[in-house]
Amino acid sequence: MRSQLIAVIVLAALCSCSTGHGPIKTEVPPRPAGQQDMIQFAADPIPDVGIGVVGLGMRGSDAVERLSLVPGCHVAAVCDVEPDRAAASYKFLSDKGLKATAYSGDERSYEALCEDPAVDLVYICTDWLHHVPVALYAMGHGKHVAIEVPSAETLQDCWDLVNTSERTRRHCMILENCCYDFFELTALEMARQGVFGEIIHAEGAYLHNLDPFWKLYWNNWRLDFNKKHRGDLYPTHGLGPVCQALNIHRGDRFETLVSMDTAPFNGPKHEAARTGEPCTEFANGDVTTTMIRTAKGKTILVEHDVMTPRPYSRMYQLVGTEGYAGKYPVQQVCLRPEGSENVDYQNLGREKVYSGEALKELMAQYRSPILTEELETLAKEVGGHGGMDYIMDYRLIYCLNRGLPLDMDVYDLAEWCCITELSRISLENGSTPVEVPDFTRGAWNKTQGFSYAL
Repeated sequence: MRSQLIAVIVLAALCSCSTGHGPIKTEVPPRPAGQQDMIQFAADPIPDVGIGVVGLGMRGSDAVERLSLVPGCHVAAVCDVEPDRAAASYKFLSDKGLKATAYSGDERSYEALCEDPAVDLVYICTDWLHHVPVALYAMGHGKHVAIEVPSAETLQDCWDLVNTSERTRRHCMILENCCYDFFELTALEMARQGVFGEIIHAEGAYLHNLDPFWKLYWNNWRLDFNKKHRGDLYPTHGLGPVCQALNIHRGDRFETLVSMDTAPFNGPKHEAARTGEPCTEFANGDVTTTMIRTAKGKTILVEHDVMTPRPYSRMYQLVGTEGYAGKYPVQQVCLRPEGSENVDYQNLGREKVYSGEALKELMAQYRSPILTEELETLAKEVGGHGGMDYIMDYRLIYCLNRGLPLDMDVYDLAEWCCITELSRISLENGSTPVEVPDFTRGAWNKTQGFSYAL
């Protein structure tokens, strides 16, 4: 199946480029016999979720500490290819009087963790290339999975995760923490209540200068990935929160995208500084821009830039028929002004703009239904990107405890992550539009509007 799918994509790209007609087509393989979609899937409740954390570097070790403070769960096992990392997390838990099993020694140590009967959920924080193999093995052994971002790098990875989740009836959640940041949670609730009218355009990004951080990644895997791969390699931080506001696969879906990038100006410099040798080949451009159009005629702008000294930003903008919300560089909400008397065409800022204290007062009226004052206070105390990591973990465990659908399902994972390969296909074909496959196989309109299970 893998080779056949790749062949179809390549052939479609060649045909489209040679004829100049329409977007490059991508294959949607038929759903395997006996499978059904996972829309609003709810598993049996797990009163005390046993978690196995795989990958104990920066993200994984932090996750172990956070999860030890989340009610309704316990860390039952930890795993890393590096024995000292596994030992450190094991010691952290032991010092708190918590029992866990440590697995380590080689790249397949995760298999024993996935087979451990004490583990209900495998929480995957490895380097990107190990996300999918661990997840597939875990679901194949009856475990729910939660995967750090980006959870998948190729279309085949996305389809493998979708098919395995459907076949095993196990949750496969993308750990997109930015969906739980405080501004995004409130703006989403405002969108759900119609404050902005109908959302027709959105913008998201990952603009983060990683120059000081490359060396922190195990075996320098992240810079190496940028050296070898072209496209938007990290789309989900910017894309996830705006997709929820646009009800993607909850009444709308991606249809096509087109991408454009700069040349790699800074990437080769970073690689040369690391190795001490000139770098003559570097795949990823410094800035990659992608435009997505949905079935309902709405648009999304997504940017990726980890190479320039631009200030950190995820952009996060919602543009509605009656209003606007934006987070970077200044948090503000703009609503259509009342009345049209005494219009001055030179007044370029007539919108009713809320910022500062006025914005706080407005947004206080639209607290997210999942964000109690107690949870917000606890999240800020525990931390993790200001608290959003803790809220993400809390919601995951809350839903598993109660047998509820998760906030983000395997189709969210596939739709947000497929942008990486689809952007590459567009770029390598002269910024030709590319179809986005329907990972729900027709179920994208089954539910109407994003909602939290409570």
